[in-house]
Amino acid sequence: MRPIAKAAFVIMVAGLCSIAFAPAARAGCSGSRESVPHGATPPLTAGGGYLPASFTLRADDGEDASIVGLWQITFTSKDTPGIPDGTVVDAGYATWHADGTEIMNSGRPPITSSFCMGVWKQVGRSTFRLNHVALSWDTSGVNFVGPASIKEQVTVDRTGNGFKGTFVTDQFDSSGNVLAHITGEITGRRITVD
Repeated sequence: MRPIAKAAFVIMVAGLCSIAFAPAARAGCSGSRESVPHGATPPLTAGGGYLPASFTLRADDGEDASIVGLWQITFTSKDTPGIPDGTVVDAGYATWHADGTEIMNSGRPPITSSFCMGVWKQVGRSTFRLNHVALSWDTSGVNFVGPASIKEQVTVDRTGNGFKGTFVTDQFDSSGNVLAHITGEITGRRITVD
């Protein structure tokens, strides 16, 4: 094989190998500048040029979606005796913090205690478990009913802007007796700055 042909063959094989063994990725447009920290060199394209600042590469299937952020949420009943499936039992806004804590502003009347807190951890790919605690008061806001335990397991979709999952709520009286047990589905829609 002649030296020029041999060099061209080596370059072609190297190029094919880099394509065949490269991690699966897809291009996505984003306003995020996290992919290029301040003062860092922007990533190169396959052709050797620099990517525009708003262009990032995202892993196609190897990346978890984040739960961290502000979500508009809706709880609907399912398989709860006495409550028709699909009945909205609560709705509001929840913020999942990066430190593993969460706070929710429930749609309940504020006098009955509409703010509650929780802790969460990741339990699978883009899947998160939340243990949420609330203090409930009667409609007068004077008499303490007892604590409520809300446990959720949700999975963030591939867009990172929605989630769905299940919840179980147990309302206790002040002595620890179960007053109500509600099961159902929860959905969330990410709230963004835009």
